[in-house]
Amino acid sequence: MFTGLYLLILVGGQGFLDAHAYWASDLGHLYQGALVGGRDAYLYSPAFAQLIWPLTQVPFPVFAAVWAIAEGAGLLWLLRPLPWSWQVPFLLLASPELVSGNIHVFLAVAIVLGFRYPATWAVALLTKVTPGIGLLWFAVRREWRALAIALGSTAVIAAVSYVIAPSLWSAWFGVLVNNTGTGGVSELAIPIWVRLPPAIAIIIWGALTGRRWTVPVAATLAVPAFYLHTLTMLYAIFPLELPGSGGDRHE
Repeated sequence: MFTGLYLLILVGGQGFLDAHAYWASDLGHLYQGALVGGRDAYLYSPAFAQLIWPLTQVPFPVFAAVWAIAEGAGLLWLLRPLPWSWQVPFLLLASPELVSGNIHVFLAVAIVLGFRYPATWAVALLTKVTPGIGLLWFAVRREWRALAIALGSTAVIAAVSYVIAPSLWSAWFGVLVNNTGTGGVSELAIPIWVRLPPAIAIIIWGALTGRRWTVPVAATLAVPAFYLHTLTMLYAIFPLELPGSGGDRHE
């Protein structure tokens, strides 16, 4: 399935638009023309660009193949609690995410792992930033150690990245300010200031009542630019809530 989709996209030349932006990121000119919805606009932190830099040195078809395989593996991991009869339709529903090559699948995986390994929240904080609202779970529940690990790990990664390229961090903060309130050209251009209050309310309620599924719901609502394939982040609910998935359902 993934092989056929990959070949179809490459032949058509219309897919992997987000993945292409990551591949085309140039550490020497990282934030030129960085506007939400812009072609090849890179909007994440310098740390993410530095992390994937070795992979960007290969031809784009190779990069796209590796990216698609990683996303496919992430999807299968998220859907593993479901029977195959349900996995197939959910994989098909995730096709827009695979076609775009965004990082929503990786964010979903990071959210699930974040309950056991809080350091994985760095993925959200150093890319789309606002889905990091999920850390309110730890704050509301007074799980200070987990919160400290999440924030501390992010700070360490950011500090190392800053030492390597301080000017890029100044540029990134400028990009965040310039793009505040923009929604890009999306299917559901709901401003983040409309989505953020209910996201906060949902996660506070979920933390108080021990409902882990509210974390991916809140994080999904809180993404800076909301597209239909953003809903792929909700796949994190399956390993968090379904019996036999390895995730604790309630505490």
